[in-house]
Amino acid sequence: MRFKLVICILWVVIFLNAQHVLCKDSSMRQDSKSQESNILLDKIMDKVEKKYAVAGFSACFIQKSTLKAMDITDSASGKITVKRPGKMRWEYEEPDRQIIVTDGKDLWVYRPDDNQVMMGEFPSFFGDGKGASFLSDIRLIRQKFNITLENTDGNDYYILKLLPVKKTNDLSYINLSISKKTFYLEEIVTYNLYGDETRIKLIDIKLLENPDDSIFIFNIPYGTEVLKLDE
Repeated sequence: MRFKLVICILWVVIFLNAQHVLCKDSSMRQDSKSQESNILLDKIMDKVEKKYAVAGFSACFIQKSTLKAMDITDSASGKITVKRPGKMRWEYEEPDRQIIVTDGKDLWVYRPDDNQVMMGEFPSFFGDGKGASFLSDIRLIRQKFNITLENTDGNDYYILKLLPVKKTNDLSYINLSISKKTFYLEEIVTYNLYGDETRIKLIDIKLLENPDDSIFIFNIPYGTEVLKLDE
């Protein structure tokens, strides 16, 4: 009887020891995988920042915005020009003409069909990554977000998930699609806390050596109604 009891205890000890070894081995594999992912993520961001280290860039864009609660999707298209740090010009051509311009400090939203321009301060409306403002300086991505490497989209893109360091209702998280071949940022998908989605596809990206500063200052046409953007 005592012999059987000793055998049982021995089997329990062996089983618990095996479980401990398996858990430790699994934890080590997960830590190793996480470390490899972080190393790859750093390499990706290094290459993206190096790619956009020039003065600026331009691209055509296609934008789709979806209001989840109402199941409504709107589409728009146009051209974006950027000069770092902080300067952006979005020219919407379809379906309605609209120009959004900032010099990094002031912000103008011009709607020529309404003969109206709205003015405000850039940091108040596009701070902490809202409105894809990190495009004005790609280095802001690492400063303003916690980044993880998601599953890749086939063999063409690295998918990065950005969680804002500063939480807001306007921005829950962002997914970026980075080309594996060129390391251009080709798609930005933003989500708010309500599940609404804005998807911006960048096409025909061109790096610019010295965009003219005048592009990022808006001269209000005579007779245009001027409104203040509410903060």
